[in-house]
Amino acid sequence: MKKTGFIAIVGRPNVGKSTLLNAILGEKVAIVSSKPQTTRNRITGIYTKEESQIVFLDTPGVHSPRTKLGDYMMKSVRSSLMSSDAVIFMVEAGKPVGEIEKNITEKIKAASLPAVLVINKTDLVNRERLAETISAYAALHDFDAFVPVSAAKNKNVDIVIEECEKFLYESEWIFPDDIVTDQPERQIAAEIIREKLLRSLNDEIPHGTAVVIEEFRDEKTLLSIRAEIFCEKKSHKGIILGHGGEMIKRIGSAARKDLEEFFGVKVFLDLWVKVKVGWRDRASNLNSFGYDPRKTD
Repeated sequence: MKKTGFIAIVGRPNVGKSTLLNAILGEKVAIVSSKPQTTRNRITGIYTKEESQIVFLDTPGVHSPRTKLGDYMMKSVRSSLMSSDAVIFMVEAGKPVGEIEKNITEKIKAASLPAVLVINKTDLVNRERLAETISAYAALHDFDAFVPVSAAKNKNVDIVIEECEKFLYESEWIFPDDIVTDQPERQIAAEIIREKLLRSLNDEIPHGTAVVIEEFRDEKTLLSIRAEIFCEKKSHKGIILGHGGEMIKRIGSAARKDLEEFFGVKVFLDLWVKVKVGWRDRASNLNSFGYDPRKTD
């Protein structure tokens, strides 16, 4: 009998949720960077093995929003919890329980959802600090399981999958068994480009950037992509372009490499940079850039 279930992955920004999802799937479907709030949209990852299909929902990092974009991201987290059968609550080993973690725990309790506490980055702490982390969260809630992992090193990721399989129910699968995500190709391309922005630029500028795919033409042996990068200030545009266009060339080269690896064909990538002041607080811009609040309902 086939089994399935939806599992939301929640936690504060930069705790390793997307890294865990990629490790579970054995393929990169969610972008990763060292900067917080990398994930903006809910990312669906589909793990299928034997009779089980687990649909993972990788969510934006929980934070106190300061813009309409932030509001959209938090609505996405709430929507994911409401549509899930269980939760992976991801925390960082050795870090104290903060207000964000307490808030997430209360939401899990209110929804009466089974939850696995996944403690990430265990390779960076000793056993004593790991034990302290487990004890602190055990006092907070009666979690169904505690799993210490190092998502970046693929340590104990198989145990996370085993724990999640306990929450599945008998049902026909929702997705075909040969796909790992339901993201549209344009969205995947935009996210790959945005990842390179995050990795190439300083702390502030990437959070004010958005990528929109204006052209996506598949010519069998060549994929032609034209993308527009929006930033919030004219000075930011100059930094993204770089002296003599060196920065945008570096970003384009790195993005093209990942795009070719993902799509399996040669890619022609044409990048343009435009200024859209205050777009993160304008509903019309959010909608046109792919952050439509109605899609989280």
